[in-house]
Amino acid sequence: MKILLLDLDSTNPAHLGCYGYHRNTSPNIDRIAKEGVAFTNYYTSDAPCCPSRNALMSGKFGIHNGVVGHGGTAADQRLEGSSREFRTKLHTDSLPAIFRKRGMTTALISPFAERHSAFTFYAGFNEMYNTGKNGMESAEEVTPAVLGWLDRQNRDDDWFLYVNYWDPHTPYRAPEQFGNPFEADPLPAWLNEEQFERHLSKVGPHSLHEINMYDDREFPEYPRQPGKIERYEELRKMIDGYDCGIRYMDEHLGRIFDALEQQGIMEEVAIVITSDHGENLGQLGIYGEHGTADQGTCRIPMIIRWPGCKQDYVDHGLHYHLDLLPTVAELLDQPAAQEWDGRSYASALQRGSDAGRPYLVVSQCAHVCQRSVRFSDYLYIRTYHDGYHLFDKEMLFDLKADPHESQDLAKARPDLCREGVYLLSEWHDEAMLSMPYEVDPMWTVMKEGGPYHARGHLANYVRRLEQTNRGHAVPELKRRHPGEFG
Repeated sequence: MKILLLDLDSTNPAHLGCYGYHRNTSPNIDRIAKEGVAFTNYYTSDAPCCPSRNALMSGKFGIHNGVVGHGGTAADQRLEGSSREFRTKLHTDSLPAIFRKRGMTTALISPFAERHSAFTFYAGFNEMYNTGKNGMESAEEVTPAVLGWLDRQNRDDDWFLYVNYWDPHTPYRAPEQFGNPFEADPLPAWLNEEQFERHLSKVGPHSLHEINMYDDREFPEYPRQPGKIERYEELRKMIDGYDCGIRYMDEHLGRIFDALEQQGIMEEVAIVITSDHGENLGQLGIYGEHGTADQGTCRIPMIIRWPGCKQDYVDHGLHYHLDLLPTVAELLDQPAAQEWDGRSYASALQRGSDAGRPYLVVSQCAHVCQRSVRFSDYLYIRTYHDGYHLFDKEMLFDLKADPHESQDLAKARPDLCREGVYLLSEWHDEAMLSMPYEVDPMWTVMKEGGPYHARGHLANYVRRLEQTNRGHAVPELKRRHPGEFG
């Protein structure tokens, strides 16, 4: 069997045509969705990049594998300790190990391991190709490596190929000569002038005033990436830049599909299209970042075209990205690893059965410290460290009525907040009881000084707020983070 997994960094499904977007950003992705199953409520368990991919490759929540952040102790996978045998569990239980057990060649085209010093990412691969720019690659630098690998591969071989594209990630990098196919298209309807005015009053990294995290610097080599947005008309540059990144990447995916067609193997290749996380483009007043445990950051695309399974089908069940491991194992008649946190949804692919979970808990500890519960139509967000966004401790959103998280219902619906807290507590109890470790790594992040991308930045950011006539936020920031203001 031949399996192609396309990991499209920072891709928000709300900006793909097959998920209802009004712009033609993804014709090649949309084609695969028509030939397979698209999952509408699919989430990374742990955001952003490093925690997400560690969870996917290990099959374990961050609270179990130890990776929940981008720095400090909680950015490395936990050691197995005295129970470690000649080889670690990654030898048999990682995502690529499923395919190795079937005698398949496994290959990886990605710079991710080097970008985050996450070298456990290589576990289970026969071949690893680092595209060499630590995630600053453009599609034209990735696609030749993919086409070359496919050309060298014996057509009769069984293989699993994992490919990483980065174009939707900031800084938006579609080449200038690509143009802008969306210059005449309207912006997303929800992102209107009223919302924009509300967002102008917000503070925090990647707000409208600081697209470049803590300042408004722009870089000549990335003309599609704004440093700040002061007027509603300027918002187009941000949205168009992101959408051009998706469309440019999608055209390169089309080249891969054309190569498979030319080899005569397109119909037999199973194709999985997903991402490590989404991207906030206005959600919670954040632009061009994936720094929260919310819908914008944690909801990801999952499209699976698997020979013999459902076609042109949409699944609305609740799933984690790490559910992919037991799903693929079942489809390949392999046993599930005992320590995986995932649950198979193979029946959804094969028969359209409801294989969704009753609720999900998603985490973010790199930019903020948050855990959120996705249940029924709601998302309950609990904040432990606000990353200088001044988020309330509790937030609640009705995703059916308000998928872009514009109206916080926490104060109006304390009953639903209590339900969210109960489910979060149930999940946490089960997670702690099912592992040999005593410490929740989220609290390790907190005790080591807070989320990596906030740590050490408050004093300079306070000065910037005061210099840009937003000093009204400073007293509350000082009250919340007295130990971080130097």
